[in-house]
Amino acid sequence: MSVPAPIRAACPAVPAAGQRGRAAPPRLLGVLLLTSALALAGCATGDRSGAPDDGAATDASAAAPAPRPAEPPSEVRQAALRKERAERARAAEAAAAQPPSPASQTMRRYLAGIEDTLIARGLMRTDRGDVPTDAARLVEDFVAVALRDEYERQGGALVRRVHDAPLRRWSGPVRLQLDFGASVDAATRTRDRAAVADYAARLSQASGHPITLTGSGGNFAVLFVSEDDRRSVGPRLARLVPGIPAADVQAIVDLKPQNYCTVFAYSRGAAPEYVRAVAVIRAELPERMRLSCIHEELAQGLGLTNDSPAVRPSIFNDDEEFALLTRHDELLLRILYDRRLRPGMTEAEARPIAARIAAELTGAPPAEPARHSGGA
Repeated sequence: MSVPAPIRAACPAVPAAGQRGRAAPPRLLGVLLLTSALALAGCATGDRSGAPDDGAATDASAAAPAPRPAEPPSEVRQAALRKERAERARAAEAAAAQPPSPASQTMRRYLAGIEDTLIARGLMRTDRGDVPTDAARLVEDFVAVALRDEYERQGGALVRRVHDAPLRRWSGPVRLQLDFGASVDAATRTRDRAAVADYAARLSQASGHPITLTGSGGNFAVLFVSEDDRRSVGPRLARLVPGIPAADVQAIVDLKPQNYCTVFAYSRGAAPEYVRAVAVIRAELPERMRLSCIHEELAQGLGLTNDSPAVRPSIFNDDEEFALLTRHDELLLRILYDRRLRPGMTEAEARPIAARIAAELTGAPPAEPARHSGGA
């Protein structure tokens, strides 16, 4: 699933990771071209001299431009905004009061059964996975999730083929903006906002990068939508992610039942810095799977784009052992956003630097420089 499709598709899209789900391709994180469009509003001006045809003297007051209407006082504007928000909230509550469709009810039962089965098998753990990690393992896991892609785009379609990828991350602050489908009730929205706000603070602390929750003007949209909401999500996506490709919108509309959530991140052209992202999370998800989707999709949208069965203890592993971000994952984020690494680096460039950072994070002694012996 992706986002702002090019306003002009001049460069090939570079996919990154995938979707969380069972028996489904891992989360697809599409890095697509974002082209900027600037609309300029022109102002036509005419002859406002007011000179009469008979050459008579002109009244200066008639020639003067009409004064600009005074803006309403701040308290009036705030009152209007509060009224608008209240009206939107009432409309949302009215929509949420409507019974879900049979399709949404079926999806809710299906997902509840999946969660029960996973938990019964000892999966979807919520602990931090605090097990000893050595520097060598940390480096290999970083390369696996940050410098690999599982999919590539061929002729507009995403095809599974693991391949090397450059280091990608955000350079500017990440501003998470939540958007809820009409079917999501007020109490659930409050819980989701609190969960995302708490997690944003944790991601920011782990990565050392500014990540916050905002009410508007965000660059990382997080949508919670049900089966009923998702069918008409196109206009909302277009508003939240300007320029999103029609193919990406359709992929979200047609989200398969075994895909619980998905994320798309975008850069401008071939640049390795992300500037936009969107995550879509099913509103029918039960509590633990819902929180798990929040944790994995937002972390992958920061640049840890791939999943690998070798990475453990981690959420970047399709075995569903861990539901929430682990301490190991926090270290991977810390490496990714260390300033000694730069967006666009290849594995050959990034690996030795990542090894030094991993040694520092784990308290391992620095690697000895290679020694060469030779005669005179």
